[in-house]
Amino acid sequence: MDSQQLRDCLDAGFHRLREVAGGAAPGAAVPSCPGWTMADLLRHVGEVYLYKVEQMRLGRHPAQWPPEGLADEPPLELLDRAYAALAGEFAARRPEEHTFTWYGPDQSVGFWIRDMAHETVMHRVDAELAAGLPVAAIPADLAADGIDELLVAFVQYDTTAFPDRFAELLAPAGDAAVGVITPQRSWLLRLTAGGVRVGEPDPGGPGATAEGPAPDMLLWLWGRGAEGITTAGDAEAVALLRKVVANVLGQRQQD
Repeated sequence: MDSQQLRDCLDAGFHRLREVAGGAAPGAAVPSCPGWTMADLLRHVGEVYLYKVEQMRLGRHPAQWPPEGLADEPPLELLDRAYAALAGEFAARRPEEHTFTWYGPDQSVGFWIRDMAHETVMHRVDAELAAGLPVAAIPADLAADGIDELLVAFVQYDTTAFPDRFAELLAPAGDAAVGVITPQRSWLLRLTAGGVRVGEPDPGGPGATAEGPAPDMLLWLWGRGAEGITTAGDAEAVALLRKVVANVLGQRQQD
């Protein structure tokens, strides 16, 4: 997907999130984020938006985050203000423009556009679940791109760039292989004690597979449901992959 398509998806995701949150109780529990209420979710998204704005403006991580006073702002007001700031920052910059990101291979504004589009769609799903509403459709092309970002920029990058963080978790991996298969594209993940690497599907077939529509696969990988996903082969390898994904996402919650 190009940056304009991703910006359109970001905008659509934000407005759906805002619509759902505006009609829900602030104290509603978010089942996909244990311990969070709707107010906590909105505050998190607003803080993340502002954090990205500061990273782009400063060219580094802010020295202190969150800033004083942010916790006193009403969650919906914070969300609206933060999104306006994020959208304004993206409008003022070119996607190919250099900026600081946590992902070494891509130091561009386009990285943040992509990342925020996927962050937003996942948290609007969280809001829908908290409000007891049906989860609105996720475009298949956006979902496939989200899977790719998650597997390559999150899982592969973190487990290979910071192997010590995952050494204990990946110690029993051996040399497991899991194929993640959707109609749009497929990924082969090799899990070893030294990290998880993403490659093209193996003609000989991996030891395990997870297969389904891209939107369902994205939700499954993010721990937001399992409908539509079929797994086969080495169940321990599949379970380990999901543990690694959950661990990476937990560590990346603020970055």
